[in-house]
Amino acid sequence: MTSKIDVIEGFTLLEVLVALSIIATVLGASLRAVASLTQNSRDLRLALYATWSAENRLSQIRLEREWPPLGSRQFSCSQANIQLECKENILDTPNPAFRKVEVSVFSPLEHERRIIMLSQIVPHEM
Repeated sequence: MTSKIDVIEGFTLLEVLVALSIIATVLGASLRAVASLTQNSRDLRLALYATWSAENRLSQIRLEREWPPLGSRQFSCSQANIQLECKENILDTPNPAFRKVEVSVFSPLEHERRIIMLSQIVPHEM
């Protein structure tokens, strides 16, 4: 007499739980990576718009041959429906025929966070 043992093929509950935990870990890491890429893309876009704003002001000074007065001022410098705040500092140089212009761009949500600062030397047209 031979007995026939039924062989059931498939995965055990433990194997299924291990596989699900591995998949959950991989999906969680993927979501964090996607969120990080989204934030980096947003920051890069903000830095690009801030650079354009600062370059626009420096180009304006250059093209109008402006001799800006010493001191500082703040003004709105929005780009592409993104609100930005610019701060312009005009400084003396050792040569009185030149002035240094610094344009810093800040996020309106975080007033202390400077996104970018560009500077140029402006000659006095005589």
